[in-house]
Amino acid sequence: MIEVLAAGPQSLIQDLGRPGWANIGVGPGGAFDRGALQLANRLVGNRESTACIETLGGGLRLQFHEPTVICVTGAAGPITIINNGTSREMARNAPITVGPSDVLTIGAPTVGLRSYIGIRHGLRIEHVLGSTSTDTLAAIGPSALKAGQTFSLANEAVAHPPLDLAVPRSLTGPLSVISGPRWDWFTSESQAAFLRQTWEVSPISSRIGIRLTGIPLERTEPSRELASEPMVTGAIQAPPDGLPVILGPDRPTTGGYPVIAVVVDAHLDRLAQLVPGTSVTFRAVELG
Repeated sequence: MIEVLAAGPQSLIQDLGRPGWANIGVGPGGAFDRGALQLANRLVGNRESTACIETLGGGLRLQFHEPTVICVTGAAGPITIINNGTSREMARNAPITVGPSDVLTIGAPTVGLRSYIGIRHGLRIEHVLGSTSTDTLAAIGPSALKAGQTFSLANEAVAHPPLDLAVPRSLTGPLSVISGPRWDWFTSESQAAFLRQTWEVSPISSRIGIRLTGIPLERTEPSRELASEPMVTGAIQAPPDGLPVILGPDRPTTGGYPVIAVVVDAHLDRLAQLVPGTSVTFRAVELG
């Protein structure tokens, strides 16, 4: 039904993850940008939890051998459909009807980093611990896509109200955070600097964690150690070098570095679209 012609830098199968397995050391995983995955599924008439393809950057090329409906969400950037030498530029965040021999090409993003390809009926993938997601830390779930791989369709379609186009979300502005359980481990100067300064996304970032560069944070007691404690997606740890790491969906279930703050749930999806070299700022909010 669907053939991978080129996989790009990293293309993974993702759904909404496998929460509830931290007791055996398995994190929730799942789509880094949950909203983009859910939107892709709504636009093709699938259950919101249906597995999609999460692709990093550009370069993914898929060939379709039967008619179906697809949608590309997440980052902004060019996408094309090629058939018999004829190329058509297509819109993101809108359903696209494809036919036999159509080839979808995901171009390099102009805004954001990760794109999601929803396919009507979903992909037939084996479930592991209740999910089809690829966990890059635990190394469970399907392997990363590779050229020559083929997929057949599942049966995840439902009756949804038809949508023609979804308005793109804003990916700019500060990330809202609440103070972490170890906020008081840091000097008052570092607490203020954490919120005041502009951080930069390091190229050494992944689904496990997004590393930031800037003026290092200082602890009140540099030699003080912390026993490992449970971690959540969006937790911002400060390793001994003082440079924050924002934990992503493939994070470990526990960690021993103090957590200075936690990104609020409403902004977690934006972490998926942080491009290396771009700026990040934080804004403290009160919840409840």
